[in-house]
Amino acid sequence: MTDRKMFCFQCQEALNGKGCTQVGVCGKTSEVANLQDLMIYALKGLSQVGVKADDAGIVVAGLDRSIIDGLFMTITNANFDRDRFFVKIKEALAGRDSLKKELSEKGIDLSDLKDPASFSVDSNDDIVFKSVAPEVGVLAAYDEDVRSLRELIIYGLKGMAAYAEHAGNLGYEDPEVSRFIRRALNATTDDSLTAEELIELVMETGKYGVTTMALLDKANTSTYGNPEITEVNIGVKSNPAILVSGHDLKDFEELLEQTEGTGVDVYTHGEMLPANYYPAFKKYDHFVGNYGNAWWKQREEFEKFNGPILFTTNCIVAPKREYTDRVYTTGSSGYPGFKHIPDRVAGKAKDFSEIIEHAKRLPAPTEIETGKIVGGFAHAQVFALADKIVDAVKSGAIKKFFVMAGCDGRQNGRSYYTDFAEALPKDTVILTAGCAKYRYNKLNLGDIGGIPRVLDAGQCNDSYSLAVIAMKLKEIFQLNDINELPIAYNIAWYEQKAVIVLLALLYLGVKNIHLGPTLPAFLSPNVAKVLVETFGIGTIKDVESDIEIFMNN
Repeated sequence: MTDRKMFCFQCQEALNGKGCTQVGVCGKTSEVANLQDLMIYALKGLSQVGVKADDAGIVVAGLDRSIIDGLFMTITNANFDRDRFFVKIKEALAGRDSLKKELSEKGIDLSDLKDPASFSVDSNDDIVFKSVAPEVGVLAAYDEDVRSLRELIIYGLKGMAAYAEHAGNLGYEDPEVSRFIRRALNATTDDSLTAEELIELVMETGKYGVTTMALLDKANTSTYGNPEITEVNIGVKSNPAILVSGHDLKDFEELLEQTEGTGVDVYTHGEMLPANYYPAFKKYDHFVGNYGNAWWKQREEFEKFNGPILFTTNCIVAPKREYTDRVYTTGSSGYPGFKHIPDRVAGKAKDFSEIIEHAKRLPAPTEIETGKIVGGFAHAQVFALADKIVDAVKSGAIKKFFVMAGCDGRQNGRSYYTDFAEALPKDTVILTAGCAKYRYNKLNLGDIGGIPRVLDAGQCNDSYSLAVIAMKLKEIFQLNDINELPIAYNIAWYEQKAVIVLLALLYLGVKNIHLGPTLPAFLSPNVAKVLVETFGIGTIKDVESDIEIFMNN
């Protein structure tokens, strides 16, 4: 298209199932979309030099975090702030040039590095770049299969980076994961790699996805304890309050500590709901419960909350002006007009004093619902119920488990997942993680012998728990193949963290996953065909016929 201002097809809402070309459906401008392309391109250049350092056994301070932060910023709905991207791109360029100089002084040959000459920093300290420069953006690879595989790898790396950053915030890092991210980013610039070699790298991305999710699970549970079965309050109290959205538990902990004794309550929203399940957070009396639903309903719910909102990560929707002045971001998130809380300095906690004082001046939340929802079924809790679950399977009380993890979204067709959950036979159990659960976690689906029919493991990254549970059941039932278990996979996706979860499941050997509501636009016909033929990837159709297929397989 000659009038194309941008091109992005990384999320499920890609325009017309093909790609956004004028402005993102997510709300990002063409300028921000192009800056995100430049961010990824700059990280590829930094990774090229980083791989040289890795090969020479040289450890570069700050390199891992710089690349991980940059990748996380480009995840859908994470950061819409052009100024933040300018800063991070210039940091990546400066880091690349400094590392090149250091390696050159050590006599390391850099002659084979590609030079990202399509953009630079001018005398006014501004980035000069070509809008949608063909050598920078998604469409740089003219072969659609190569493009598809490269983007599949990059989107997997974005999801991996999100989980690595959360683990890193808690002091848990894995240099092997960081080295792989650099190597994989570098590989996406290598025109000599064949489609077959890129497919191998896709699977390796899944392998490191499992490693990263295991690292984050260890970080979360070692720091805050194993999630417990918990009844979460969804009503409100009469105190002024702060609503916390996103995924980062370290931010949540520090906010709880700083609000204690101030008269300001704290509520979770969206993907932060599973914070209610961790023992370490239950000691705070001013931690009230969860307010609202999945990310896409925030425009209505934030207005009614009345108090300030803190985004710790992605899931930002373009706000209503009525509440713009009371939204704060931190970490990799950002939006023009939102106040940003700076990162930690010298090991100290973030300073949340401004948002706390802001909360004190505002009224208490308006109640939008009452009652409780139950969650906390991560792997340790499910293992504690293992005998009960195994007996239920052996007796036929539980015929099948349905993994319905993943993302929610605003398209009307996603009501399919609510209808699917309601229509499932009463002798089935839903295993869930991620914000997809909001389609059915408030339904009264009952239980099977005391086992709730919806077992919520937590955030999207806690899909690792579902994999661990599956592998444990395979061991208990002494099966040779994970696909012999009475487990069906009907997963909803929206953005790149769902991509790394999918690749992790494929690496673990899980087959016949149904993915919806649509297949990713970044899958070329040939790549989609490989996934279908090799792994049995399927799509959703209608509730009745899909349930029949699942129950008979």
